[in-house]
Amino acid sequence: MSEYAELDELQASYKNAVEAWIAAIRREEALASVNHTLAEVDKWEQAHFDEDEMRSAAKDAKAKYEDALREKFFGF
Repeated sequence: MSEYAELDELQASYKNAVEAWIAAIRREEALASVNHTLAEVDKWEQAHFDEDEMRSAAKDAKAKYEDALREKFFGF
């Protein structure tokens, strides 16, 4: 087992959360880029909420990873 198994796991969680956030941004961007007459406002609005949720998840995962790094290497 790796000395950094917990950090590896937290880093992977953070990277996955960022990838999910990127995908949500792309879904929102795709809905924002359609012809005006084809715009589906409700789907676009939901995509915005989904993007915001994924952003929050990425920020939370980042904070957990940073906290674990500080604890491992600096003891606080």
